Amino acid sequence: MVKQNTQDKKKRVLSNKINDNLVNQYLIDNPDYFIRNANYIESMRVPHPIRGGISLPEWQMARQRNKIKQLESEITLLMENASANELLFSQLINLYLELIQTSNLNELIESLNNWAKSLGLSGAYLYLFDDKWLLGAPSNYHYFAINSSRFDFIRVRHLQYSKQYLGTLNSTELDFLLPEHGYVGSVALSLLGTFGDLGILIFTSTSPRHYQAGQGTLLLEKISEILPILIGKWIMRIK
Repeated sequence: MVKQNTQDKKKRVLSNKINDNLVNQYLIDNPDYFIRNANYIESMRVPHPIRGGISLPEWQMARQRNKIKQLESEITLLMENASANELLFSQLINLYLELIQTSNLNELIESLNNWAKSLGLSGAYLYLFDDKWLLGAPSNYHYFAINSSRFDFIRVRHLQYSKQYLGTLNSTELDFLLPEHGYVGSVALSLLGTFGDLGILIFTSTSPRHYQAGQGTLLLEKISEILPILIGKWIMRIK
């Protein structure tokens, strides 16, 4: 019993003097340690949650395998993102080329609508806030006008913290924005202008699940950035 107590006391003294930092520093200062003690290293056991214990070489190999799997997953994700970005860029460039060739606002909407349908959507719609644009004579684009104050109930519910909204609209909202456009399952809404005060762009789908919260909005944002510039060719802004 006395001998056992003495051994325990020695262990406690050693544990107080030797810690992880000291061991780490010793191994750094003595890189040939593992060569000199190769046989001992092979017999060391490392705790394992399933097998109880494994050898140090096995533990190191398992770490390397896990690291390789993680790197492979990261590379796969990067490749998927690159492919998606390439498709996004191609779609955006094709639309830009069509939009800059339009000669009036009606042609612009037609190009947007055709582009949307080529992606399997129902269509594209554009409204301009009547307190920001001169939509009457001489341009006579009054049918694109929407009252900013009346739109506020949608802005507060869906666009209070973001200039984009992806999801569904209730019947009151649909009757206000799209009163004569048939069944609408889900929509993508995007406010125009730096402060979201110039108008609203809408893409529609017959599928209630096509547009959902959490999806990327980069393409929508870029389209909404160029539209006010193009619209400014045909309609004057209210100062």
